[in-house]
Amino acid sequence: MGQTLRTGKLVLWGASTARTMRPHWALHELGLEYETQLIAPRSGELQTPEYRAINSREKVPTLQDGNVFIAESAAIVNYLADRYGAGSGLTPRTGTIERGLYDQWCFFIMMELDAHTLYVIRKHGDLSDLYGEAPAAIEAAKKGFAKQVASVNEELQARGPYLLGETFTGADIHLTTCLEWADFVGIPLSERLQEYVARLRERPAYQSARSLNYSIHPDGTPAGGAG
Repeated sequence: MGQTLRTGKLVLWGASTARTMRPHWALHELGLEYETQLIAPRSGELQTPEYRAINSREKVPTLQDGNVFIAESAAIVNYLADRYGAGSGLTPRTGTIERGLYDQWCFFIMMELDAHTLYVIRKHGDLSDLYGEAPAAIEAAKKGFAKQVASVNEELQARGPYLLGETFTGADIHLTTCLEWADFVGIPLSERLQEYVARLRERPAYQSARSLNYSIHPDGTPAGGAG
């Protein structure tokens, strides 16, 4: 930290988690050049005056675009696609039915899959020293994820290969990162969801973004590979 950033340059702070993976992936899908600050969550760098001036919530990821700072992974993906991704299909055009369906899936994934279930598992598992152990909450969260993700499985069966049908969008970025997270914590995925993740992992933008995002461990130390 402590560096002077040039106006007009895209800069992304954050690495090592599913949430930081999302904007890295979007930036690579859009072919945008950007500067990286590979800072892990809960690292000391997030409490510095320099970073708190960027994001007072002391969270990653954060995107800088000139003099504008955008936080929250889903918001960053939407911002990048709306501002720089005309014609890419990464977000449907505002005011359309497709955009309404897109927003619906994004909010569902962020709340029901990420915040209400997966993050509960993380809080009372990996971060139990901060939030306390709660085995019952973890078990309930795993069951809750399985119930909610069943609707995703049905949607892909009915409309696939992507959440909005034939077009890959930011919603697929969010979903893939949550499904990978679920697999990591031992939540079984259906064959269809496993195939979906495998197909999305074949995208060149996913592979280059993953290599960068997971080049450090969550504690900020080098990972020595894609991780």
